[in-house]
Amino acid sequence: MIRLMLADDQALFRQGLARLLALEPDMAVLAEANDGRAAIALAEQHQPDVILMDMRMPQIDGVEATRQIHQRLPWIRILVLTTFDEDDYIQASLRAGALGYLLKSTPSPQLAAAIRTVYQGYGHLGPTIAPKVFTQPRQSVPAVDYRHLFTDRELDILHLLRQGCTNREMAAALHLSIGTVKNHLTRILSQLGMRDRTQAALWAHQHLTSPDFLADARHDQRHGDR
Repeated sequence: MIRLMLADDQALFRQGLARLLALEPDMAVLAEANDGRAAIALAEQHQPDVILMDMRMPQIDGVEATRQIHQRLPWIRILVLTTFDEDDYIQASLRAGALGYLLKSTPSPQLAAAIRTVYQGYGHLGPTIAPKVFTQPRQSVPAVDYRHLFTDRELDILHLLRQGCTNREMAAALHLSIGTVKNHLTRILSQLGMRDRTQAALWAHQHLTSPDFLADARHDQRHGDR
């Protein structure tokens, strides 16, 4: 059973959402918070598996509530569910520790699927959110060669992850099993000190700026995969 908490200052929306989620056989709503401060307190009290977090709330906004909950209770998964798709909110919430970002217009089946994905520890971005994340202008940073951190296969996977590919799509593109892709992803996350693929994709988008990375990896693979 996935134990949920809802954090939203709109009581009617919150109550309607609770009724919809109650129809899911593997989900239960433990608590509802009407502002960010209450969200932090109720998260500590109930320690749900997943929190659905709005962005604009009284007292403390969703970004700060996400940050504080993630710092205090890092095992709780946080999925942003909001009407706001501004780039600043998206980037700030993901940096604060949210695993996913959806709009309130998301149909119920897709929302339930996203909750299950986040519960398993994977990132999830809505279809209109992902392009905003992965097309953000890169900050001006010194060029650094990160290839020593990863095997050639892992570099391939990072580039595909950067493009938003699923595990199945990566496996097909690289002629690997899904299990092998998952193993590579686990090591990538360990190397980066990150906990989910969304953060790794953001990292790859910012740091793997040279288009010859993948070409170099392909060249090396022709001479033997490490």
